[in-house]
Amino acid sequence: MDCSFRELECFLAVAEELSFTRAARRLNLAQPPLSRHIRTLEEKLGARLFDRGTRGVSLTAAGDLFYEETRTIPARMSRAGEVAKRMAAGEIARLRIGFVSAVMSDELLGVLRRFRAGSPQVQILLQDAPPNQQMREIAEGKLDGGFVGIEEPRESGGIEMIPWYREPLQCFVAADHPLAGRSRIGLRELAAESFVAVGHEAAPAFANLVRRLCGDAGFRPRVILESPRAQAVVAMVAAGSGVAILPSALARVAGGGVTAIPLKERPTITHLFARRAGKAQGSMRDFAAALKPGRQAAD
Repeated sequence: MDCSFRELECFLAVAEELSFTRAARRLNLAQPPLSRHIRTLEEKLGARLFDRGTRGVSLTAAGDLFYEETRTIPARMSRAGEVAKRMAAGEIARLRIGFVSAVMSDELLGVLRRFRAGSPQVQILLQDAPPNQQMREIAEGKLDGGFVGIEEPRESGGIEMIPWYREPLQCFVAADHPLAGRSRIGLRELAAESFVAVGHEAAPAFANLVRRLCGDAGFRPRVILESPRAQAVVAMVAAGSGVAILPSALARVAGGGVTAIPLKERPTITHLFARRAGKAQGSMRDFAAALKPGRQAAD
């Protein structure tokens, strides 16, 4: 149904005034054209919106429902127009930032809070996406930057990597697993275990790191299940499908069904923020300053 804004405006005025005369006065419009707009709208909808009787005007059931669905449209359009006007005038900037929800740590939230405190006029649009998708969308200009976790050295394709936070890895086991009572565990002790893991396609650098750490401990991990999402890996651990090596921040989403055990080797990952290469300007420069690289998580 192709309803014009003028027709909608006329309908809302009559619905709220319950009088064609008062609605016409409110819109500074003669009553005949107002009535024509209402008739045209009713024809387009195929429904009668008003009962017109000797005792006045009232909404039909269809009209009442249509009013509830449309009454906020003019205000939303007005706000959208104001935002567009302010953005065009340079009063509002917008950053599209990717992140991995599984590692939405206090440190990441701290970055967002610091940036917001210094740049309250900038809108931050957050998009939850795996690292590989973030990298692709940053290269394509669909994202301005992203918290991509870790990345292996490679041709960046015009993308700059900024280290900003270092975090320990831990061994995640089901709460009823024989190892769950341990205060610390060595990687070599996991050689006989079945592993569940974040898939290589979604996070190749992290998947390779886990395999490399296990290799340094003298074994190749027997990965029986994979998922592109770390939260799903934690759920598989809770279900008893296997153990996993994951960032310590995931312990907050593990719940009572999973135990996170520090590793004797104290392996860590360095989180990276990715953005397009080149001299950062304006909002992105300020966002990079809010990262405060080099912070260390407690083990």
